Amino acid sequence: MSITTKTGDDGTTALFGGKRVSKDDPQIEAYGTIDETTSFIGLTHHLLDKKDQKLVTEIQQSLYEIMAFISGYSLNLSKLSKFTKSLEKNIYELEKILPPLTKFILPQGTETSSRLHVARAVARKSERKVVWFMNQMKKDKDKMLEPIKYLNRLSDLLFMLARKYNKEEKKTKKFDKRKSYFLPTSEA
Repeated sequence: MSITTKTGDDGTTALFGGKRVSKDDPQIEAYGTIDETTSFIGLTHHLLDKKDQKLVTEIQQSLYEIMAFISGYSLNLSKLSKFTKSLEKNIYELEKILPPLTKFILPQGTETSSRLHVARAVARKSERKVVWFMNQMKKDKDKMLEPIKYLNRLSDLLFMLARKYNKEEKKTKKFDKRKSYFLPTSEA
């Protein structure tokens, strides 16, 4: 079968099971943005150490399962819950080796760190799109909570990995409630 089917030339696409919907449907936006997330994660794979390469491959596989679920495939949500706990475990391990946060981290630095920050931002967008889709659904909203939890933890983990792979974190100035931060730097 060719990758070019021409069935989407009318602006529709098929969900799992064959139902066709508009390509701008919230359901398509939700799993399409997860596809972006897994692609941006893939941009980091070759830059990571072996342990983290294995981790991001497992994450990409989990994201494909979530995309299938959002498309209408039946997913074992207890399995997804275990994936979420695995992300949490990795976050806690990174928290032990990284200095504590006292300021906001600017998304810059090494190439690896910067790519991980982009993946984190797209993961957050995925989470918003899944919430948007969930809010459009008339039933089964509870089933969407586990994918949302997973995406929330994923963005946290990507943030922690970005910190790990940065040689020198650039931090924001300490926030002072009395100052306006919308002024040029020379006036702040």
